[in-house]
Amino acid sequence: MIEADDSGADERLRRIEAVTDSALSRLDVEDLLDELLARVCGLLGVDTAAILLLDKHAQQLVSTATKGLEEEVRQGFRIGVGRGFAGRIARDKRPVALERVTPAEVVSPVLHDKGVRSMLGVPMFAGSDLVGVLHVGTLTPRRFGADDIQLLQLVADRASLASQARLGNIDRTAALALQRSLLPARLPEAAGVDMAARYVPGHHTGVGGDWYDVFSLPSGWLGIVVGDVSGHGLPAAVVMGRLRSALRAYALECDDPADALSRLDRKIQHFEAGKLATVLYALVSPDRTQLRISLAGHLPPMMAQPRRRVGAMSLPIDLPLGTGRPKPRRSTVVDFPPGALLVCYTDGLIERRDELIDVGLERLRSAVRTGPAETVCASVMAALCVEQPLDDVALLALRRQPASR
Repeated sequence: MIEADDSGADERLRRIEAVTDSALSRLDVEDLLDELLARVCGLLGVDTAAILLLDKHAQQLVSTATKGLEEEVRQGFRIGVGRGFAGRIARDKRPVALERVTPAEVVSPVLHDKGVRSMLGVPMFAGSDLVGVLHVGTLTPRRFGADDIQLLQLVADRASLASQARLGNIDRTAALALQRSLLPARLPEAAGVDMAARYVPGHHTGVGGDWYDVFSLPSGWLGIVVGDVSGHGLPAAVVMGRLRSALRAYALECDDPADALSRLDRKIQHFEAGKLATVLYALVSPDRTQLRISLAGHLPPMMAQPRRRVGAMSLPIDLPLGTGRPKPRRSTVVDFPPGALLVCYTDGLIERRDELIDVGLERLRSAVRTGPAETVCASVMAALCVEQPLDDVALLALRRQPASR
């Protein structure tokens, strides 16, 4: 009798080790889920296994990984929470065992076509949140016991971790695609000026709320934008995309940067309540001799001119966008002589922990020299060491072509 107990304990230990094997962690998420399902089929002696992940917005379970039911994944099978076998598990958030499968309890046509006779399913959790359902089935009648439920729940817990990693990878991929769609892949060509830009995210997702933009207007003016939305990661990037599009639309309707920023401020207060943004919006005249600049809480750009000291431009700085305190905004017209260089940036470029912002501004001023915009951007990024910043960094340099000799 003791030998039988020892044998049973050894078998339980073997089963647990099979699904908690550290080697599984070295697999890609899809391969890990596939291997887990293969192992659970062998350990439980079942013919089918499936993972359905919860689509929170639709409140549906989506077939994501299977063994013996591959057609479900190919068909993109979905079932609402509360409907059918898997939906019942998701609704009640507890295991369900069916010794005899009936059409009333199982609605997947693939399960019926396969001839599944008995099933066991358990919920998948991330913390206290339901993330999906794991179920197994047999082609012959079977009564599942407490040990079977315990083992399947252990597999579900391991699969939940992998599934969350998978969703995280999908979110990061979507976030990066969003960021790339919002930042210019290539700056436009504009007569009389040359331009260069850099963007470095300060968040592990690779996206953030800082942006730069350059666009030509029908009037011949050239629009220059550098902005910074409060927050980090994908939420800030989404708001940034909305502001970028809105400002472009307002730029077509008004030739005063202050007017465009006033409209953008109203847009934020109404549609993006609680968000703040700082924005520099400048217009370069068609003949490139003048700049019209308005600052909404944004740091003033640096100006470099041949044979003159580099320095921050002396411009009025109005309130950031979204403060809810409407005040008149101002635009300033400044000369833009041949060979002059305008350097616009966000605060992530110069701010450091335990350091006054003036120190960072001086570091930037020392790094800026007149010359080609691309050379200036490269020099500034190298001098300010922003390969892995604590905050997002956007940098845009624009130089008026020197006078021909």
